[in-house]
Amino acid sequence: MRPITKSLILIAATIFSGSSLAGEVSRAMFTIGIDNREPVIMVDSIDSSSYTSISFFTELTELTSHNVTHQWTFNDQVMFEKTFEVKGPRWRVWTSKTLVPSWTGSWTVNVLDDDRSVLASKSFDYQ
Repeated sequence: MRPITKSLILIAATIFSGSSLAGEVSRAMFTIGIDNREPVIMVDSIDSSSYTSISFFTELTELTSHNVTHQWTFNDQVMFEKTFEVKGPRWRVWTSKTLVPSWTGSWTVNVLDDDRSVLASKSFDYQ
């Protein structure tokens, strides 16, 4: 393939790829706590008789000056949103949710960019 053709394909792929963000979510996880800006332990389910709250941690790289939102959903309904301004090349943020025992089931947190496109999505089970 000719170099000019390769360049045109790369330009077209960049234009039509959707998000123009150069950064990424390098880590995203649910945890039972945060210590020194780091998740204590990663979990994918928690028991309602043992825990009434959970945190969602993300590490963002190369997203300086962008806004990133944690969107918590349960039963396809948005239950909580928190938007963060990313102020450095490596930025760690988290949100926490207190859970009511009747809210058992699958929860999802979507990490959204400035345009509300999904950068990452994780789920956990509240039993």
